[in-house]
Amino acid sequence: MPGSGPRVDVGCPWTGERRLSFNSAGRREVEAAVEAARRAALPWAGRPLDERIQILERYAEAVRAEFGALAGLISEDTGKPLWESRQEAEAIAGKVALAVEGHRLRCAEREASGVRTTFRPHGVLAVMGPFNFPGHLPNGQIVPALLAGNTVVFKPSELAPRTGRRLVELLEAAGLPPGAINGVQGSAETGRLLAEDEGIDGLFFTGSARTGEALQRLFAERPGKILALEMGGNNPLVVHDPADPAAAVHLATVSAFLSAGQRCTCARRLILVDGPMAGPVLEGLVERAGRLRVGPPDEQPEPFMGPVINARSAERLLRVQEDLRAGGGVVLRALRHLKPGTGLLSPGIVDVTGVSPVPDEEHFGPLLQVVRVATFEDALAEANRTRFGLAAGYIGQSETAWRRFQAVVKAGVLSWNRPLTGASGAAPFGGVGRSGNFRPGGLYMADACVIPTASQASPTATVPETPPPGWD
Repeated sequence: MPGSGPRVDVGCPWTGERRLSFNSAGRREVEAAVEAARRAALPWAGRPLDERIQILERYAEAVRAEFGALAGLISEDTGKPLWESRQEAEAIAGKVALAVEGHRLRCAEREASGVRTTFRPHGVLAVMGPFNFPGHLPNGQIVPALLAGNTVVFKPSELAPRTGRRLVELLEAAGLPPGAINGVQGSAETGRLLAEDEGIDGLFFTGSARTGEALQRLFAERPGKILALEMGGNNPLVVHDPADPAAAVHLATVSAFLSAGQRCTCARRLILVDGPMAGPVLEGLVERAGRLRVGPPDEQPEPFMGPVINARSAERLLRVQEDLRAGGGVVLRALRHLKPGTGLLSPGIVDVTGVSPVPDEEHFGPLLQVVRVATFEDALAEANRTRFGLAAGYIGQSETAWRRFQAVVKAGVLSWNRPLTGASGAAPFGGVGRSGNFRPGGLYMADACVIPTASQASPTATVPETPPPGWD
């Protein structure tokens, strides 16, 4: 059905040329998608769990069968190097088994003290996907939702729409009944129409804190509808007397610049505790960042990172760097536009020690801020100086310091001598504050997909032998 909403032009991240143009889904198309999901909801929920699992396993097989083509599509949408898009395609296929494990772990029927706990689906769930992982992240919400017996209306990011469209096609081809999965493509207006539609029973969103907070306000007056938010972070990485400065440089580089800094778990703030290793780590990081290969997805030899999603994002990051410089920050490695009119940027590092105030914002790209502090306790305080709380990391050799870090730092995903970007789908994933609303994804996405129900049941009604006091 042709869209009745605003026109959307999609550009190539590394050339800036227009690749795709389409009309957004308007009110008519959104309402039709929700109504189709509504009609399919009860029949789909009524199918046995094993049957739903079989359909989703066929979907996983279909993803594996066109692994290379799907990875190529992800790279075309996002500009990611092909090696990284292959990892995303693998994660899409692997999610089905993890979702089944999560559902059986979190939604197993049980009985205690004569009360039986069962789980039922919400009904119709809307899923709004991001551009940075256009397949893996929405897939991680769609699959558990369908597994639990919900039907889904999925809006991919308008910046990376083709991967999402292909996921819908593969799900339909795997045997989902008509209306169980419905795709709507379009701009932010399409998302607003979907979020406001009274026919949905909940919404799962991955994206910016600004949009997530707007959705929170919208749903504040709709307590009967579930809202699960994953909104990124201003993530700290503390380096405190590491045993191996070269390893610390490697971890910091990957944490800050993997996916061109466009992972919600990427390190945004490197907090260096003064000590004999602080200087070598910082010098090594600046040198290493300057040697990272940046280029198009299919370039040979393969680049470490591709472009940010478009030229507008690149220009925004360059303005942030200039603002930090104007506020007293020292540019240690300049973020540079490698090809104006595109998203191709070199990694940037700015020392903001002593700069006040530094805006507490998530700058979604390869721009790392460095803060030098005197003590480990100062580092903990600096790490918590944020309204976000998604990911945080500690690089150092002290297990005592790590335990203290675990206890004090407010974040949902914590790492010790590991990259911040290495979140596992076999564990809960989510944050606090401006990073989320206490509905973690990953293995625990199952919790958001169901309504627990406590049932006290007896085949016959009886009069108790001992009536309550006052019973004449």
